[in-house]
Amino acid sequence: MSRHEEADLSKLTLRSIKERATRVDVAAFARPGDPAAARALLDELPRFLGANVLREAVDAVLASHAAKRPVVVLLGAHVVKVGVAPYLVALIERGVVSHVAMHGAGAIHDVEIALFGTTSEDVEANLASGAFGMVEETPAFFHRAAVDGYARKEGLGEALGRALEEAKAPHAAVSLLAAAHARGIPATVHVALGTDTIHAHPAADGAALGETSLRDFRILAHTLAEARGATVLNLGSAVLLPEVFLKALTAAVNLGAALDGLTTVNLDQIQHYRPRVNVIERPTQGRGGRGLALTGHHEILVPLLAQAILAGL
Repeated sequence: MSRHEEADLSKLTLRSIKERATRVDVAAFARPGDPAAARALLDELPRFLGANVLREAVDAVLASHAAKRPVVVLLGAHVVKVGVAPYLVALIERGVVSHVAMHGAGAIHDVEIALFGTTSEDVEANLASGAFGMVEETPAFFHRAAVDGYARKEGLGEALGRALEEAKAPHAAVSLLAAAHARGIPATVHVALGTDTIHAHPAADGAALGETSLRDFRILAHTLAEARGATVLNLGSAVLLPEVFLKALTAAVNLGAALDGLTTVNLDQIQHYRPRVNVIERPTQGRGGRGLALTGHHEILVPLLAQAILAGL
């Protein structure tokens, strides 16, 4: 027993998600059209700087796919919230993406979109009243899936994908977790306890969250055992996933993985320190690999990148 008192979270006042105003609605999500249009636009761009980097990223993914090497997507939460998941789902369904990794916030937004069609509340409006994050449905679903996954010896991403399938989530078609589960590829969720709204919920089970997330770390390390010739895309995670990636990659190398020909891409609105060193630079230096940086809005660059890849299949 700790010497220090804890907050009694069983006394929290919760509300239904139906009462919560949100900023993101599935009705505003992208509706992908003909990939050839993106390929034509890419061909029209000048042969300089960022346009050439974008072409390199497309070619790297296509080369890894053709050589049957992994294509891993590390995903920040903002990427889900700007409605580009349908493009990534298409890459999963076409067999291009072989592993999706996200942190807890990304998984929460993906689950909420799949189940309720809305996500992303107004933090400023709700923080002062203590209502921020205090809903019933999302944490109840998330923690039940974690406990079930713990019992099944599954990773957290697999458990959430299974739970969405069993719940017949009405918007599963735009869920990355659901798409990965349906395709049978790993979707791993890398949780930092205390960072997500659901961790304040009375049903939160640290043992279940910790074990299933740690299992997902080992699953990611297993994928990265095939890092030679692979392509890893970090889309919008500034801190957590670059750190998880570097540690999982280190474990993979320690177990015998080769990094020759590894291509890493960081795509974000600005280039942060950790993605630059942990994704672009350190894994690729001196091994015939390459690290690419794409700077711009996710809602523009991710569709262009994904559609150009699909057009090149």
